[in-house]
Amino acid sequence: MHINAKKMAVSGLMLALTEVCIVAGGVLETNTLFLLAAASYFVGIIKREFDVRIGAAFYLAGVLLGLVVAPNKMYVMTYAAMGLYILLIEIAWEWMGRTVTEETAEKYKRLFWVVKYVVFNVLYVPAVLLMQEFLFGRRLDMGFLAVALLAGQVGLFFYDYAYDYVQRELWGKLRGRLLG
Repeated sequence: MHINAKKMAVSGLMLALTEVCIVAGGVLETNTLFLLAAASYFVGIIKREFDVRIGAAFYLAGVLLGLVVAPNKMYVMTYAAMGLYILLIEIAWEWMGRTVTEETAEKYKRLFWVVKYVVFNVLYVPAVLLMQEFLFGRRLDMGFLAVALLAGQVGLFFYDYAYDYVQRELWGKLRGRLLG
């Protein structure tokens, strides 16, 4: 596993930016989810640039370092869930991409969305159901619980769309300058 110095330096900078985003989420309360999402996007960038092992190591380093430096551990746990989602969908995309042909590409796109929603719900639904008092300060009645679960589904759509945009547009343009 040989990594050149430039890629190692960029990875270190991305880890530092990840931690800045996590800590800043606690300072700028109105932008917490935005900053935690931005922090989790670095997991996907590292996974795509290197491989699954380095992406997983970057994710783990982000969580462990966040537990050390971030004053609000709840934000670290949120980052951990968001980063794990990114890592798992990147692994799924890579795994599914091995069998995609030009004829089956559209079918796999739809299947990939199903995989994304399954991965998300495996992480999100148990968290909402089992940690209601921690997340919301009380047990929710069925109506509010349904709204919270539905809001997560809608939120996933925007989160995932923003992730695709970051990968395609922002990282696509920065990559050549930083790693080229």
